[in-house]
Amino acid sequence: MQSSNSRLFFLYGIIVLIVMICIGVIILPLIQGQEKIIVGLSLFGGSIVFLVLIYNIFDKYIKPVQSSAMVANELVKGNYKARTYVNHFGDAGKLSNAINVLARSLQEMTIQEKMQGSQLRTVIDNMESGLMLIDERGYVHLVNRKFLNTFGKHAKDYIGFLYYDVLEQENIHKAVQEAFLYEEKVKNSFTISLEIEKKRYFEIVGAPIFNEANDLKGAVLVFHDITELKRLEQMRKDFVANVSHELKTPITSIRGFAETLLEDDMVNEEIRNQFLTIILTESERLQALVYDLLELSKLEKDELRLNYETIHINELLVGILTIVEQQAQKKQINFTTTIEEDSKIRADRDRLKQIFINLISNAINYTPVGGKVDLGVHITKDSIEIVVSDTGIGIPEEFKDRIFERFYRVDRARSRNTGGTGLGLAIVKHIVEAHRGSIKVESKVDKGTIFRVNLPKSFLD
Repeated sequence: MQSSNSRLFFLYGIIVLIVMICIGVIILPLIQGQEKIIVGLSLFGGSIVFLVLIYNIFDKYIKPVQSSAMVANELVKGNYKARTYVNHFGDAGKLSNAINVLARSLQEMTIQEKMQGSQLRTVIDNMESGLMLIDERGYVHLVNRKFLNTFGKHAKDYIGFLYYDVLEQENIHKAVQEAFLYEEKVKNSFTISLEIEKKRYFEIVGAPIFNEANDLKGAVLVFHDITELKRLEQMRKDFVANVSHELKTPITSIRGFAETLLEDDMVNEEIRNQFLTIILTESERLQALVYDLLELSKLEKDELRLNYETIHINELLVGILTIVEQQAQKKQINFTTTIEEDSKIRADRDRLKQIFINLISNAINYTPVGGKVDLGVHITKDSIEIVVSDTGIGIPEEFKDRIFERFYRVDRARSRNTGGTGLGLAIVKHIVEAHRGSIKVESKVDKGTIFRVNLPKSFLD
């Protein structure tokens, strides 16, 4: 621009000089003497004045306007860093300042838009729900990271394609169609099979998008993973069903035998005692079930507080072993212990007793007559390992992941015959996790089972 202005200035200067020379050529021959000198000087002085005026016009008016025009073109192209020549003279100076203010405003707006766009993209990509944006023609414009993790593939496999070409689920198609048809928020659900016998459940929410003129411009789909909610709902249903079933059997027995005793006065003493014994047994079973349910409820509360103290394992087991050894002798089971000396741990005494009693009682109950049960307590650097092994009926491989569920039994009939409530292992797992420990199981059908509990030696609550 500077060279262009210079060329234009020299062009105008040459024109002024040519005009002055022509005037001199015409006028000078018409005058005589000293008048020629005066006229010549006047023409020379006029040329200088004209050149100065032309320079000022270029500097204060033409240059700012040309600079403003150039910056305006750059702004149109999207170059908001461009600035014009600033001249504080008259309207041209005001124009230059206005152009610069406009350029700075556009640059700041661009920076803000980039920041907001980056923040929005970060928020969208880190949402816990999948998201898809569809335009009014059904083409996909946006998918977030959670969506890609759920459905697989890459963004390029979705963006630019019709939604029904890249998504197979009919429920998704239905949600999009209803969002466009009714122009209001709709909900639907569908499942995705990831592995054999394993499904994930999703709730899809479709909402139409309108512009300022209230014209429909597309729809946004949000995919909520409700697998955990479904699992918890199923657990709640199973829990209610199991509790009802477990309560029904003893209550039915108690009521039936009690009604028989009340209605039949001819029942002899032996049968009466037999019925009363059954009523007592069933009531004890009912009491044990209610007790275990209350214990489990306490353990599952977030506000559960454990009373930590330093415990010597040998002292703790004195009373426990007396009880379990009697159970083992009744079934002619060989019960052995291997406890390392000076086994100490910081834990809740009563809860730790429950771990030993439940695991050892389970081992004895599920081991046939003449079998073997062993209790081992081993010390490591930072923890104590409790190992309870037996030569019992074992646990099939497909049931290992479920034995810690409430009321889950591998052999329901046998469990009831042994007086089990189906809550013992669930209670043990909650106690172990409350102590920040771990529990594992190893088992082979008809060979036996090994439970390994690992508890930290010291723990600050």
